[in-house]
Amino acid sequence: MGGETAGAPKIMRLRYAGQCQRCGAAISAGTVAAYYRESKSVICQSCESPTLEVNLPLAPVPAGTPGASARREFQRRSDARDSRIRTNHPVVGGLLLAVTDDPQSTKAWAVGARGEERLGALLNAVADDNTHVLHDRRIPGTRANIDHIVVSSAGVFVIDAKKYQGTPTRRVDGGLFSPRRERLFVESRDQTKLVEGVQKQVLRVAQALDAGGIVDVPIRGVLCFVDATWPLFSGAFSISGVEVLWPKKAIDLLRRPGTVADETATLAHRAIARAFPMA
Repeated sequence: MGGETAGAPKIMRLRYAGQCQRCGAAISAGTVAAYYRESKSVICQSCESPTLEVNLPLAPVPAGTPGASARREFQRRSDARDSRIRTNHPVVGGLLLAVTDDPQSTKAWAVGARGEERLGALLNAVADDNTHVLHDRRIPGTRANIDHIVVSSAGVFVIDAKKYQGTPTRRVDGGLFSPRRERLFVESRDQTKLVEGVQKQVLRVAQALDAGGIVDVPIRGVLCFVDATWPLFSGAFSISGVEVLWPKKAIDLLRRPGTVADETATLAHRAIARAFPMA
């Protein structure tokens, strides 16, 4: 065994997979290990030194593309309609497609994608070494995704972008003789389900941070209406712990000074990126 560790090792991120010469464990490509040039052997970190300090630059975390999955779903549905009409009407299919439009259920995906893209561009503009942005992250085990996640000194922000027309308002029902309930309306439409959706996303992010051993980092849910009409003398509001606001207000919120250390924010960012892959 002595020959395998002759000379000082080079601590590096392996370009190719290998096997630890001491314990026999497989070491995958990209893993940090000790490389002995003379013997061309590798030793895993556990065998080389349990307290080995590795000061290598961390691989960058891809932010993702805002609205990518919504855009793909719109295209998939539109292409399927195109193919169906041309198959069922081989002679006049092209004409039918020229004079008709995609159904509203299909166009809604394109509208949603545009909303995510607009907000995503604003978030990218404020991203820096201390403000980490993730877009369009898949929630494993579900068909859902999280539009945007931002980690800064102010905490973790789970942001759902909506491109709805109308004025968002908060209504409170109940009181003395019945349970008090807050509801979200956009004009006359009850959209409380949107708040409940953000609450579920916040819970999943909190679970991911707990699993990564990251505690005492505040997490806030945000419902951002990118095209709504807001009253002149009233603004954003909170409903059931979820902030309801517009893009500029969202930027102001996440840029507020906070108590989360830069190192903790970086760890939280990476833990969330691992738990929620790009959609």
